[in-house]
Amino acid sequence: MQQSTHIQTTEAAIIHHFRDAGDDLSAETKVLDAAIRTIVIEGRKVTTKTLILFLVAEIENETDVVHLDVLRNTLEIVLGRTPESERA
Repeated sequence: MQQSTHIQTTEAAIIHHFRDAGDDLSAETKVLDAAIRTIVIEGRKVTTKTLILFLVAEIENETDVVHLDVLRNTLEIVLGRTPESERA
């Protein structure tokens, strides 16, 4: 039970980090919001792992270099704010 609370806190911290950045991460925040919406619509639980997997899949399928850069930056931030033990 303790770990579940920690994971939820990690995800909340990631979301707050993006939203608190304001205009500096506005494109990345839009990508994160779209990822969360898609994951929820698909009936999956939003976790750091599902966010990471979603972003990797988007990167693999993206051809627009500008959007690809935004996706990569979003993934780097999510990875950087996720403890390694929660990525597995």
